[in-house]
Amino acid sequence: MNLNLGLVAIFITLFIIIGAVATRRCVECMIVGSMVAAIFLGGTGFLTTWSESLQNMLAENVWVMLVCLLFGGLISLLTDSKGSFGFSKYISKFCNSEKKTLMTTFVMGILIFVDDYLNVLSIGACMKKISDKQKLPRESLAYILDSTGAPVCVLLPFSTWAVFYASLFYEQESVQAISGVTNAMSAYVKAIPFCFYPIVALIVVFLFAMGWMPKLGAMKKAYKRVEETGKVYSDASRKYNHDEYEDDEDGNIWNFLIPMGVLVGVAVVTGDILVAVIIALIVCFVMYVPRKIISIDDFLSSMIRGFGDMLPTLTMLLVTFVLKDISGQMGMTEYIIELAEPFLFASIFPAMVFLLGAILAFTTGSDWGMSSIITPIVFPLGAALGANPVLIMAAIISGGTFGSHACFYADATLLASQSSGVENMEHALSQIPYVIIASVISVACFVVAGFIV
Repeated sequence: MNLNLGLVAIFITLFIIIGAVATRRCVECMIVGSMVAAIFLGGTGFLTTWSESLQNMLAENVWVMLVCLLFGGLISLLTDSKGSFGFSKYISKFCNSEKKTLMTTFVMGILIFVDDYLNVLSIGACMKKISDKQKLPRESLAYILDSTGAPVCVLLPFSTWAVFYASLFYEQESVQAISGVTNAMSAYVKAIPFCFYPIVALIVVFLFAMGWMPKLGAMKKAYKRVEETGKVYSDASRKYNHDEYEDDEDGNIWNFLIPMGVLVGVAVVTGDILVAVIIALIVCFVMYVPRKIISIDDFLSSMIRGFGDMLPTLTMLLVTFVLKDISGQMGMTEYIIELAEPFLFASIFPAMVFLLGAILAFTTGSDWGMSSIITPIVFPLGAALGANPVLIMAAIISGGTFGSHACFYADATLLASQSSGVENMEHALSQIPYVIIASVISVACFVVAGFIV
């Protein structure tokens, strides 16, 4: 074919975005889009191309799939043991208003900084019932979870995100030449004050939690729905909320706190969330079965039911990985970079890198993948232009964070929706005004920093 496949991939991505927003059928649009992309890439053998990508992505991302499945089982066990009820009953004594509930969710999002998956899934399990009791729309919970996932992780040098980016950047000669940089993490720490998007995103969500940021767009409609009907989630989200809790349920808070404490503690010590979830499940078994809180049969049934609750999210994640893989083979990322290069100048280079990274992360749904691709390109180019390498690091981190936060089929967005029990497109559309505000301010900050730093 004479067509530039990178350009074709861009049009296919635009079709998916527009179709998903218009129809609210994200999975279907992504499956169709990935099939069309496979036709351009593989011709008459497009089904083979698509199925091979499906198999490869499932094999390469088995860790993510296992973490999500086991987390679903853990959340189901915490619910069936009534440990989550005990936690909710205890903390709801403090969370007796909208502001206190939202701020508690925000603070918990700051405290659980090890990994965005751990942050989103665990806090959702903790706060969903409390949020419902205060008649807050689930969209508000999903927004806070999504906004304190990746944005918090990148601002603290103790997270999985920090380790990834630090090791990625330290391979660049211009980074190693920065004054005071002696190792990978010291380079990363220098970039943190200039990571404008995660900083601004956290400020915006803090203002939202305090009630100082107005309700905008779909979020305003969600609050109006609760006010008029009392429904904390829409009819479209009912399929994610088949288990309803009775207000008079009671439970032992320790049945919740001990497994969750073990989960977070092991994740911090080992750096492996999969191991942490497995150990937390073992702790649940030891705590629940001998004390006859849950029988052995019910224990396994509860876990399997939790696995099932995660299947819609896992389906979308897998399709996202396939779309990302096929778009990558079509050269979409390289095409966008080639288009952007002529417009890059030293003073505005960090702002352009942020925009480039944000666009790529949003269209591909891959924050770490995007960063891995553009890092070896933008650092040498920035060095040739005389741009500040610290700002370049911050711009790449900010672009990846934007993608994780804003893209409606990014894994963090999907998990925030799942954890909150809200339909994914409803979450994505309700938070988009706040994402736009944060991104516009961030571009302005990078422009100013490019001239004065």
